[in-house]
Amino acid sequence: MNALDLVLLALSRLRTSRLRAALTMLGVIIGVASVVALVAVGQGATRGITTQLQNLGTNLLTVNPGRLTTGFTRGGAGSATTLTLADATAISKLPGVGAVAPEISSQQIVVAGSQNTTTAIIGTTADYAIVRNETMWVGTFLTPASGSYKLRVAVLGATTADNLGLGATSIGTDISIAGIPFRVIGIMQPKGGAGFTNQDDEILIPVGAAQDHFVSGVTVRTIGVSVATADQMTTVQAEITTALESRHAIPAGGTDDFTINNQTQLLGAVSSVSTLLTVLLAGIASISLVVGGIGIMNIMLVSVRERTREIGIRKAVGARSRDILLQFLIEALTLSLLGGVVGIVVGLLVSAAIGQIAGWGFVFSPITLAVAAGFSAVVGVVFGVWPARQAARLDPIAALRYE
Repeated sequence: MNALDLVLLALSRLRTSRLRAALTMLGVIIGVASVVALVAVGQGATRGITTQLQNLGTNLLTVNPGRLTTGFTRGGAGSATTLTLADATAISKLPGVGAVAPEISSQQIVVAGSQNTTTAIIGTTADYAIVRNETMWVGTFLTPASGSYKLRVAVLGATTADNLGLGATSIGTDISIAGIPFRVIGIMQPKGGAGFTNQDDEILIPVGAAQDHFVSGVTVRTIGVSVATADQMTTVQAEITTALESRHAIPAGGTDDFTINNQTQLLGAVSSVSTLLTVLLAGIASISLVVGGIGIMNIMLVSVRERTREIGIRKAVGARSRDILLQFLIEALTLSLLGGVVGIVVGLLVSAAIGQIAGWGFVFSPITLAVAAGFSAVVGVVFGVWPARQAARLDPIAALRYE
């Protein structure tokens, strides 16, 4: 018999005991499906988080007041008031800086006609569009002139516009922010934000107008910095640190009263953590493959016992030990590969469903499928060798006498 004949013989035997074959393959199916689904979900989560971070801006550095931690105690990041508009102006003059957008914010009730919502009012400059990678759906963005004259104009996020029932024809209409009229000049393209950090639920107004009506003083919540090129990120971050330490009279070796977050480093950290978790979870899921392999070995040992007389007859008519070995090995391999194929299909369906629910779409890598198929084949060979050797070593006379 050649290899093809042995494969057809194996498939024929599987057809005669479908239920037992299905139960035998169950462990391999679960193992392969788990590995495929977990790797795909990990890749999808990485892509989703990376897209969200990139939507925040290109080559982005964010300067926040206060420090993230001081020893074991969280510092004043988010609530401190150590950054000012003058700091933003000083940063904009540093080499390598592409654009700078200071931000101040306040939660306010916004009314448009009969609709109302509570959203974040962000006072900023025209460079916000560059720093935060904003594109317009309709209308125009803030301009340097609107900032200079503190015009009461507003650019709406997509979610806010939807909440207020405003669309493409709403440009030029007035809305009320905390009772103060502002004119809508534009609506931004949606960025896909969700949860507590929905980037589409906000209203942008000139920073001067925000200071006049909602936030007093010259301090800012954050300063967004767009670096001219990606390879200048570290250099510009160091220059900003030096400039702010000088402006804030912080002595050498002293504790900075600000924190700079580097988008590139954050993306790298997210990717590293995601990869580590994916490998860890896939490793845990592969335990199911070992369990499935043990199931195949067990059922093949039972098969050898049931077919002892058949083995004796085959040897009596001239079959060699290696023919018997190859026959049982191919049966085990066929069982494992079939389980692997079914597992891959199940894994892809599960990962597609999770991707659809989570919103990052269907993500899969052909390499993952090849590795999953390879693992299932290895499981079939490794756990099929012993039963096959048991069958090959049977004495033909003793096998023929076996009852």
